[in-house]
Amino acid sequence: MSLLGRILVIIFALIVSSVAVGMAIAIGLLGPQWHAFGGDLGDRVAFWGVALVGSTFTGAIGLLPVVILIVLAETFRIRSLLINAVAGAALLVAGYYGSGLARPGYEESIDRPPPPIPRQAEIAAAAGAVGGLVYWLIAGRNAGRWRERGGPSA
Repeated sequence: MSLLGRILVIIFALIVSSVAVGMAIAIGLLGPQWHAFGGDLGDRVAFWGVALVGSTFTGAIGLLPVVILIVLAETFRIRSLLINAVAGAALLVAGYYGSGLARPGYEESIDRPPPPIPRQAEIAAAAGAVGGLVYWLIAGRNAGRWRERGGPSA
């Protein structure tokens, strides 16, 4: 596969994985209320609206770090499913904390201690892992193969 073809596959994989991340964020945020959804138009609009915002936001915040990791993976031919999932989770959690979405402090409560990891960070890690897995399925498992040359065809 030529370099241009590989770049097109990578762009397609980034778009699809961004949509998957948005859907994972929507499921994570709306999951506790999932039983109350009746399937009407308002519920669908809410789900897809959250998915669109999640996709757009993660795509905008994480574009440069993702491109750097893709270049490294293509250069060193890193094709591991686990590395792609962990990198996606780490990038999304870093983007969550780096973007200022994380609250600086926890509301002190006498009733309960603070959670060790906020739920939003858990959702970010899970959604990032989903994005890494989807990217691997489309483009990551063939990282660096475009540089390999086959023998002469007979």
